[in-house]
Amino acid sequence: MKKLFLHITLFFSLVCFAQNEQLAQYYYDKGDFEKAKISYEELLENIPQNTQYFLRTIDCYQQLKQFDFAEKAIQTRLNKYNQGNLLVELGYNFQLQKNDAKAKNFYDQALDRIKKNPNEVYGITNSFEKKVLLDYALKSYQTATELEANFNFNYQIALLYGQLGNAEMMISTFLNEAYANPQNSIMIQNQLARFMVDEGDSSFNETLRKALIIRTQKNQDIFWNRYLSWYYVQQKEFEKAFIQEKAIYKRDPESLSNIVNLGQLAIEEDNQEAAKEILGFVLENTKDLELLVQANSYLMKMKIGKATEKDFAAINTELQGLLKQYEISPFTLSLQLIQAHFVAFNLKKPEEGKSIVKKALELQLNDYDAAQAKMELADILLYEEKFNQALIYYSQIELDLKNDVIAHEASLKSAKTSYFKTDFVWALKQFKELKSANTQLIANDALEYFLLINDNTVADSTQTALKQFAKGDYLLYQNRNQEAEAQFQMILKNYKGQEIEAVTLLRLGTIYEKLSDFTLALSQYQNIIDQHSDGIYVDEALFFSAEIYNKQLKLPEKAKPLYEKIIFNHQDSIYFVDARKTFRQLRGDIIAP
Repeated sequence: MKKLFLHITLFFSLVCFAQNEQLAQYYYDKGDFEKAKISYEELLENIPQNTQYFLRTIDCYQQLKQFDFAEKAIQTRLNKYNQGNLLVELGYNFQLQKNDAKAKNFYDQALDRIKKNPNEVYGITNSFEKKVLLDYALKSYQTATELEANFNFNYQIALLYGQLGNAEMMISTFLNEAYANPQNSIMIQNQLARFMVDEGDSSFNETLRKALIIRTQKNQDIFWNRYLSWYYVQQKEFEKAFIQEKAIYKRDPESLSNIVNLGQLAIEEDNQEAAKEILGFVLENTKDLELLVQANSYLMKMKIGKATEKDFAAINTELQGLLKQYEISPFTLSLQLIQAHFVAFNLKKPEEGKSIVKKALELQLNDYDAAQAKMELADILLYEEKFNQALIYYSQIELDLKNDVIAHEASLKSAKTSYFKTDFVWALKQFKELKSANTQLIANDALEYFLLINDNTVADSTQTALKQFAKGDYLLYQNRNQEAEAQFQMILKNYKGQEIEAVTLLRLGTIYEKLSDFTLALSQYQNIIDQHSDGIYVDEALFFSAEIYNKQLKLPEKAKPLYEKIIFNHQDSIYFVDARKTFRQLRGDIIAP
């Protein structure tokens, strides 16, 4: 009984203590520093060695301008624990009182502590950084590094240079660290990429480019060619990245897979000329079956994506020729699935498409390849309006490859199948779950459909217009663009001024873009900008219009103000980053080599 009583007492003590901590935090966040001070003083009395409680107590004193109390408490703790970071706290207490001379004295004492014991750098620099005393933090790291050869604070030093606005030193330090410790390259590239996107002064990009070119010229190590290639990919300058990749290939003929990936990136960014050149180089320089199939698969997808009906016969012949050349095997699965999709969706022969996939499924496929084949089979079944059969295959993929990207893709397609069936209740539930998917493209797609169903259900509980819209989307899925156009035009006529109007204009715009009728596409987007400026589709209308002017019509002066509107009025748009980068390029911020 005594043990039980002791456990109960300890349990309630812990609960009360946790509640006191939450209360102190609540007062602190609320800005009620008098009450927060009392709470933290009580907590500190129970656990005197707790640094967080101590620093919060000091902060409360300072917020209440009780600097004498703060000084006394810090000095007492310094005498007791002799920690170097407390010198920073003392200095900062005087800085808050505008006594810069005394503040500097204590900051210098903290630096002297590092000279005597370099291991103190961790606590002292942490305090300097928290107080945004960046020059002192930088000096602390440099002092410790000079004294202790085993210390490496290059990454932290580079970040501090960046925060201090010294881009040149930041880049130099980061690149030196990347070369000395290649295992840190990805982490460093992530930081550089963030500055390339976020830096207000986009001369940062030019400074980085020059630094990389100088290193490439001075040092023949292909490490720098790879880094320069990475830089050009960030800028979407694939032709220049290709020059670097060719230089790497000359010295390392095993590196063609990187060139294939570069070709894929060029396709994704709709740079067809660069993609053809890059993948053509791969086909000329390898006998590796996997790479040959991969390169041909990307080229065929690109051809099909841009093809008109008059091209279909030639594409079909080319696909048959490739599969005859490389034979039917697990290695050529990607070409088999491309052929199946083309036959079903472009030649309108779904039975023949299904037959190709079913033969592929008889091969010795691994789980991932089998899932890809099942996905294609489900897509064709969906094309045939065999919704329930399609759902069975999508569900199998979700079960077979839980938490994989392909499983999330199957979930998205399953949700779209419910949407096409006009089972909006179930579709909405699925899209809601997929909004938080790890893959950004899937999350964005799910959010778009979630908003579409939700908004048009609130506006029209009968969902009459939404059902008509889902029919139009299904016709688009089936590649029946002209019928889809007629369907969306009918919706515009019958539901003018209603919630569904803006998204219908958006769909029509994308159809006309696909048909290369850019004038008609622009007129749909302009209607959204003029008539639905406060709606959720205006950022897309602005971005798509800007892209047409910039990339298709080669009229950058008309594109610039549209990109600018996204930058200033739609910071939460998924197109914000691309709009800002392209706007800066068009404005001439990034100097060409």
